[in-house]
Amino acid sequence: MLHTRLRGHRFSRQELALVLVTAVWGATFLIVHIAVQYSGPWFFVGMRFIAAGWISAVLFARVLRAITLKEIVAGAAIGVMIFLGYGLQTVGLQTITSSTSAFITALYVPLVPILQWIVFKKQPGLFAWGGVVLAFTGLMLLADPSSTTFSFGTGEVATVISTLPIAAEIILISWFAGKVDLGRVTVVQLLVAGLLGFLAMPVVGEQPPVFSWVWMVAAIALGAASCIIQLTMNWAQKSVSPTRATIIYAGEPVWAAIVGRMAGDRLPPIAIAGAAFIVAGALVSELKPRKNANLSTLLDPPEGVDDARSSSRPGESKD
Repeated sequence: MLHTRLRGHRFSRQELALVLVTAVWGATFLIVHIAVQYSGPWFFVGMRFIAAGWISAVLFARVLRAITLKEIVAGAAIGVMIFLGYGLQTVGLQTITSSTSAFITALYVPLVPILQWIVFKKQPGLFAWGGVVLAFTGLMLLADPSSTTFSFGTGEVATVISTLPIAAEIILISWFAGKVDLGRVTVVQLLVAGLLGFLAMPVVGEQPPVFSWVWMVAAIALGAASCIIQLTMNWAQKSVSPTRATIIYAGEPVWAAIVGRMAGDRLPPIAIAGAAFIVAGALVSELKPRKNANLSTLLDPPEGVDDARSSSRPGESKD
């Protein structure tokens, strides 16, 4: 009989640590939303990831001298995806609430197996397809189909598009996993993302902002948070399974909504329903069916890189 079971048990120290960093990451949506009221999106992306890169460089200074060309290429490729994903997400946060942004961003989880199918020809399993359907339904509800002006604004569109490079980043991280040094690649990817943020400014006609402690403190704080979250995830997931970790990570937009509500965000009931569908889609897409031996070749989710998608957050290397 085909069935799925999640084993219940007390939270370990590692799982509690993941819950904590997930709550912190959920709060960053509001921080970015506030910061881009004082700074252009691409400048802020540049500041944020340059700060994260320099902090990481200090942490991993001892191993940087042994960096290889392969690690530079890997870090640069992942950094480009971070730049695109977080850049577009930051653009979206100029006009949409932090809660809405967080729930839309959660689409990256069910999107990963679809991109795997396209790139690696590994067909998604039944649960992955179910997650995609649930997430897409949630996205439509977030757009409020009962409204006479059923459409996405530029903020929503930019955020939806941002989930593509975020998902691609996770696939790249999995592709290079075990082949490169974690510390060296982390430094390269963060510095590349920050540099590209600054280089994008003249392309889109963005001017450097007037100095403000708001964007300065936010950029440094998020840079430090990126490093702390990176280290915590790599430590915790040595003993926490990918599926268990993903269930914890799926709470990220929920934490963002809680923080956003305390700051005044008010999602309408239909948007809350859509958010619930997206979170459900993220969870369902990570479920693995347990089968009898005679069904072992049916509904198998793809092996390999798909398991690694749940061991990483967007913008955080899990090598």
